Amino acid sequence: MGKKKSEEPQDPLSQLIRASDATILGQLVRQLASGRPEVRRECLEFLQQHVSLTAEARADADADAVFALWEELEPDLADLNEYGGGPDETEERVAELLYQLSEKLKHSRIPEDARWDLLDRVMPYIINNHAGMEDGLYDVAYAACQEDDDLRELAIRMETSGRDYLVDHARGIYRKLGDWDKYLALRSRRMEYGGDYHDLATFYWEHGERERALALAREGMQKGKGRMDELRAFLAERARESGDRPGYLELQLAETISGLSLEKYKAFRELCTAEEWSAYEPRLLAALENARDMERLEIHMHRSEHDRAIAILSAMRFPDSRSWSPALLQIAAQLEDKYPEQILTFYRSGLGNLNRNDQRKGYAARAAVARLVRHVWVDVLRTPEQWESFARKVKAANRGRPAFQEEFARVVPGWDAL
Repeated sequence: MGKKKSEEPQDPLSQLIRASDATILGQLVRQLASGRPEVRRECLEFLQQHVSLTAEARADADADAVFALWEELEPDLADLNEYGGGPDETEERVAELLYQLSEKLKHSRIPEDARWDLLDRVMPYIINNHAGMEDGLYDVAYAACQEDDDLRELAIRMETSGRDYLVDHARGIYRKLGDWDKYLALRSRRMEYGGDYHDLATFYWEHGERERALALAREGMQKGKGRMDELRAFLAERARESGDRPGYLELQLAETISGLSLEKYKAFRELCTAEEWSAYEPRLLAALENARDMERLEIHMHRSEHDRAIAILSAMRFPDSRSWSPALLQIAAQLEDKYPEQILTFYRSGLGNLNRNDQRKGYAARAAVARLVRHVWVDVLRTPEQWESFARKVKAANRGRPAFQEEFARVVPGWDAL
């Protein structure tokens, strides 16, 4: 008869748990959770999953878990607020805990007094606006508002904060709740930016005061400051609806020229018929002269105007390693065969001073540019002797810099054999 297999021995903790009664285990849980909000929260969440509770008791437990989470993150939040930011790991941890807090609030039904108590704790950080966690804090504040009365309470606190950006939030809450008098009273305090006019114009439009909305939007186009995108889009949609094709295209052209890019250029071209394009193209190209170099380059390349593109590129310096643009390098590569000398000059502008001490990452950045320089001399101009003459001088000048030699050997073909 075979020998009976012995039972696996239990670890000491398991033995102690088995030997303890509920009273002892309860004392242990309370002792571990006391003064440690992260442990208290874990205990609350674990027990809620395994214990049946009345709706009222569950709401109280949810509230306790919410405040445990707040107490867990607040010390780091207070530091970020005091110093205007902090280490990346601290910012990431606080942002994650704020996200968890807002999600818990969205999916819990905690009592009203607890929600308002949480707002009391969150609002000073929102008003101070110094921790760099504004998005997460706003999410928590709004998630704590589960009833219209909560939103009104939040709006009152924001309105009385004396901060313009919070008054904007309060105004949006009143509009959402249908408190038109409160909304209009706050709206009348400031009509300065394009967004201000768009906000009020859409309000009047939604309430059937169409002529008033259009007049206000047109006024905003004349008087508004800052971004006008939303206001232009509002007026363009009204022009399209009314069949005002010339007015619609004029607004679309203005939007295209504002922050002109290849994507906007192509979208406007797509809107126009051949006849319309012939009328608007000269105006768009005139505006192109005032665009940023990269946008001008991309649009001229799209139009196959290579002579204009190379003129722009020739006036630019090669970007440093922190701002390399794949699109810019792609354009340069497309122009190599037609304008090799200009592209070579452009690449060489990125080498900087090759006879000075630097950190390894600086050497690595210059090696990447040197690879491009070599490519033009060797593969495009077919003058490898010019590259070798240049490269030998660079290598000799940096004999005493082993990190330089290692980075160039790693990136530049044939560097060791020079």
